[in-house]
Amino acid sequence: MPAIKIWKAQPTHFLLMETLNKKGDMVDSDLFDVMKSEFEDFGFKDFNDLLMRLEVSGKIRTTSLSRGKRRVEVVH
Repeated sequence: MPAIKIWKAQPTHFLLMETLNKKGDMVDSDLFDVMKSEFEDFGFKDFNDLLMRLEVSGKIRTTSLSRGKRRVEVVH
């Protein structure tokens, strides 16, 4: 019998915004680790899509730090 998957009570964008509001600006790899610990089947492509949607909607800002690292911050 296959394992039953249960939907999470919080959408991914809500958890991401809540984490950024609590901890402040974060590096994308640390933020991805937080998201991955909450959502087991959350991949890096999903993470990038989520960041892009939130950035286009004007809720977050991402800036490049060094090769392969980004800083994610909430736009107030």
